Amino acid sequence: MSKILVVEDEAIIRTALRKLLSRHKYDVSEANSVKEAVTKFQLADYDLIISDLRLPGAPGTDLIKLSGDVPVLIMTSYASLRSAVDSMRMGAIDYIAKPFDHDEMVAAVKRVIGKVDRSSAGKKNRPVTAVKGMIGTSPVMRTLYAKLAKVAPTPATVLIHGETGTGKELVARSLHSMSPRAERPLISVNCAAIPETLIESELFGHEKGAFTGAAATREGLVAAADTGTLFLDEIGELPLEAQARLLRVIQEGEVRPIGAIDSRKVDVRLVAATHRDLRKLSKEGKFREDLYYRLNVIQLQLPPLRERGKDVVTIAEALLERFCDEMGQEQKKLSPEAIQAISTYNWPGNVRELENAIQRSVILSEPGEDISYEILGIDLDLVKTDTPENYEDDELSPYSHKALRPKSVSTPGTDPQEDLSLEDYFQHFVLEHQESMSETELARKLGISRKCLWERRQKLGIERKKTLSATK
Repeated sequence: MSKILVVEDEAIIRTALRKLLSRHKYDVSEANSVKEAVTKFQLADYDLIISDLRLPGAPGTDLIKLSGDVPVLIMTSYASLRSAVDSMRMGAIDYIAKPFDHDEMVAAVKRVIGKVDRSSAGKKNRPVTAVKGMIGTSPVMRTLYAKLAKVAPTPATVLIHGETGTGKELVARSLHSMSPRAERPLISVNCAAIPETLIESELFGHEKGAFTGAAATREGLVAAADTGTLFLDEIGELPLEAQARLLRVIQEGEVRPIGAIDSRKVDVRLVAATHRDLRKLSKEGKFREDLYYRLNVIQLQLPPLRERGKDVVTIAEALLERFCDEMGQEQKKLSPEAIQAISTYNWPGNVRELENAIQRSVILSEPGEDISYEILGIDLDLVKTDTPENYEDDELSPYSHKALRPKSVSTPGTDPQEDLSLEDYFQHFVLEHQESMSETELARKLGISRKCLWERRQKLGIERKKTLSATK
């Protein structure tokens, strides 16, 4: 059972989190401050620390250094998103904005705990260095670097699986550069980009006159990769006939060009990549099952960008620096709102989409100005939160309409309720105080804009009391 330490000074939030996570089979401990967490518990004993950003005495970000290898998930209201972004730069594994859905919190916890390698829990792990050309220090990437370091020196066939744009070719190049074949050729082939009628000829070569148009003998790409590495991207698109020939290359270490009588021996290290489920394709008869098992000696799973936590900001800043240099512009920075948008966007196109967004922003931005979230051109429908515009409070980010409760708000005389959700808390607070506070005062206490307060009233069906506001 994974152990989680919740550090939160609001008893109602601590209780809600403990009950929620306990129901999902986590062993949960509680502390109301950084001091209590450090003095009462051994931080290294936990698999995850969930801490509020603003705590009495010391901020929750102090736990990042104090916890060593244990990941820290920061909770923050949307009114504090600038600080949340800073916490990620300080090493927080991720952050989650209040109020969060129960499902959202459970998903975040599962994502972090599921990806962090806890095989050496409680001990200082041997540092895993990043692979040249690859950016990121998130737990999932550290795991990938460790696997690359083990697999690269071997001749084993590798199958790289990941969504489009996650950097499968970059991983293949890293495998080659870290292998004993680094000085030999690396031949990259996109199987989806070659017409089906030409793929066999391109890969395996042909003899003169083997088919109409074969005016001369041609060496195939498999033979060209002899003593080196052959990278077959999108191998799920390879026709069945070509799959049979490739299987012979793997099994026998030889290739026979189309129209040739004799085969030739080749020494090729094969790396393949796909975003498709080859096992499912093989069951459907669209991919050879024997080839699948030959390819799947070592499988590397590349995480999508949305699961890499703070890496997305690090990658964005590195891309921004690169494109500014390439275009001869002075170095720019990402605005806090742009960092928030980058951090919360789902990035269906992964690193490739992020690269395009940053390049576009550099081109369209004015000299000397920061990169704003508007100029990123992100499809706001795919941001993890809603994004209403034109808030009256300049201190709030464009995502601040969910900042329902500041740290200073409490409900006197109310005991924490086991199943009280944050939506319930908002409704309870507004109903209790709306007759003694104006809308402006309510919004200020909750740390949100008046527009946000109005929207939340509409959603929850809380009718506005006009008697007080009419007399003010």
